Amino acid sequence: MSQQPFSRRGAIDLSALKQPAGGAAPRQAPSSPAGSAPASGDAGAYTVHVTVESMQQVVESSMTAPVLLVVYSASRSPESLTYAQDVGALVEQYEGRFLAGLVDLDTAPEVGQALQITQIPVLLVLLDGRPVTQPIPGVVPADELSALLNQLGQQLTAQGVSGRHQPLAPSAPVGDDDEPAVDPRYAAAEDALARNDVDAAVAEYQRLVDANPADHGAAAGLAMAKVWQRTQSVDAATAKAAADAAPTDVDAQTLAADVDLTEGRAEEAFARLVELVRVTSDKERDRAREHLIGLFAAVGNDDPLVLAARRNLASALF
Repeated sequence: MSQQPFSRRGAIDLSALKQPAGGAAPRQAPSSPAGSAPASGDAGAYTVHVTVESMQQVVESSMTAPVLLVVYSASRSPESLTYAQDVGALVEQYEGRFLAGLVDLDTAPEVGQALQITQIPVLLVLLDGRPVTQPIPGVVPADELSALLNQLGQQLTAQGVSGRHQPLAPSAPVGDDDEPAVDPRYAAAEDALARNDVDAAVAEYQRLVDANPADHGAAAGLAMAKVWQRTQSVDAATAKAAADAAPTDVDAQTLAADVDLTEGRAEEAFARLVELVRVTSDKERDRAREHLIGLFAAVGNDDPLVLAARRNLASALF
């Protein structure tokens, strides 16, 4: 496999999936991107079996971090099934830097048609809802595929893109009262917040994230602590008035969105920034999008409000 250039192309057209043949009503996407697992085995924490119902959400999840779509068919190419499983196993090693989406043409032929697949197996790499490489046909050797992912990861890091997918089946320790147990790793940060030392909390969460970028709890804590840090000396009414007076001013709108979030109005914060993405372009649009992604992390990427806002963001972008 030759080295793949990573570039942004047009968004994937999923309109064919919105109205199934025969005039049936559109099928609704589930609350998580995971489809039902085929007989080939269960998915891992960062591997999803793509169905017609979940395809839209899988594509939208590439707004957070890259998605590797592997299209295969055990009936037409038995080795393609093994390849899809191998890609999923490799992606698991990156702990959320990538998500593997396995598309079985035997059970979801409509997805293959929407993707305009002409051969199997084939690998597509998506980011921001768009392919970032040409489709990669055939079975890619494990070492070459690993090199591809490392190259993409390095380029994203150089561009300041550090998003990670949340594990699809997270588990939390539960105490005797069925409340989540307090994780001792976060004790120092929580103590800092309890005494209103936001700067110390940011430093503690940052230390945890630096030590383990896959620590999603620390990443969420850091994102929220930074919101409090940005707003700790801000007058809410003044910030919102400034935003109302300048609907395309990125600084004013992002600060007002931070204020919305601290006041418990996440939906309003998300809507404000989605609209900002819609009416801006180039670097300003990128800043608005990146700020919104940060607020998603603060609230939690599996929160229903975040999932809805991601769909609105995808619509605003494409």
